[in-house]
Amino acid sequence: MARATVTISDVARRARVSTSTVSHVINGTRLVSPEKTALVNEAIAATGYQPNALARSLARNVSNYVGIAISAITNPYFSDIICAIESECARLGLLVFLADTRDEPGHELAVVQALQERRVDGIILAPCGDPENKTVRYLEKSGIPTVLVDRFAESAFDHVGVENKQAVANLVSHMAGLGHKRIGMIGAQAGFSTTRERIEGYRQGLKRNDIGFDPDLLQPSNQNFEATQNAVASLLRLANPPTGIITGNNLTTIGAVAAIRNAGLRIPQDISLAGFDDFEWADYFEPRLTLIAQPCNEIGHRAAQMLVERINGLSAAPRSVRLKSTLVVRDSCAAPAVS
Repeated sequence: MARATVTISDVARRARVSTSTVSHVINGTRLVSPEKTALVNEAIAATGYQPNALARSLARNVSNYVGIAISAITNPYFSDIICAIESECARLGLLVFLADTRDEPGHELAVVQALQERRVDGIILAPCGDPENKTVRYLEKSGIPTVLVDRFAESAFDHVGVENKQAVANLVSHMAGLGHKRIGMIGAQAGFSTTRERIEGYRQGLKRNDIGFDPDLLQPSNQNFEATQNAVASLLRLANPPTGIITGNNLTTIGAVAAIRNAGLRIPQDISLAGFDDFEWADYFEPRLTLIAQPCNEIGHRAAQMLVERINGLSAAPRSVRLKSTLVVRDSCAAPAVS
C-alpha cells in the first residue's frame, strides 16, 4: 500500500480496533490499554501511516510551537543559547518562533503578545530591565507556560542561568592573586539581574581579598562602544587609576579592548583586563582574553526541557537552576606594572 493513501481507518482495520482508539493512541487524549496500544503502534509501523501534525495539535489543543523572546539576538552569547533551545525543541518535536525584544519594555510586551496570538504553547524569555516587570506580570496573568533564561525576575516562573556572583568574585581573586589592588569594573546595562549580581560578586571578591571598595572604580555601561569607551576613560582619568579592569559581559569587553588601545595602553603590560562571557574568537585577540565561560548549550537545553515540562502540566513550585561557569585563564592579565 502506498504511503500517501494510508488512512487512520487502514490502521484501525489492521490493528482490529476502532478508529477512535487509534486516534487516542496517536494523540494521547485517552488512556488505552498496553495491548491495544501495541497493536496500534505495530499497525502504524506496518502501514507506514503518517499522522497529520495539524490534526494532532488540534486534538490536543496545542500548536507544537514555542516562542523565544530574547534581546540582542546578534550577541554571540544569546545566539548560542538560541541555537541550543532550537536544537532541543526540535528533538522534542517542537518548532520555534524567535522575536527580538530590543531590551525595550514596550516592544518586549508587544512581541510576547504577538507570540501569544500565534498560539504558542509556551515562551522562553530573557526579560529586559523593566522595573515594573510589565511583560512578566502579563505572562503570569495570562497563564502561558514560561521559562526565564539568563536574567531573573521575581515571578512564578522557572529560571535557568549561571551563578554570577561567585564567577565575578573569582575574576577579582585572579587579579588580586597577581598583585592587583586597584581593580575597576565596568558593569553591563543597569536594571538587569545579571548586572546586579555581577556587581555584588565584584564587591564580594574585593572583600575576600581584603581590598577596600572604591566607588570611583565601578563604572556603568549600556553595552555600546561609546558608553564603554566613556567608562574606560573615566577610570583612566582617576588620580589613582586601576591596574586591572573587569567587564560585565562580552560586548563591554570588546569595547574596553578598543578603548584601552585608543588610550595608547597595552594589555596586559600597562593594564590587565578580564571579563564575563567567553566567545569563540577570544583566542584570536592579541592578547588572548581571560574570560568567564558560560555553559550556553546546557542553559538552552535546560530551558527547553523545563518549558516542555510546564506545557505538559508540571505543577511543582518554580525552580531556579543556577549552572556553574568556568574561568578561562589566557594572557590578558599579568602582575601590575611597576611605576
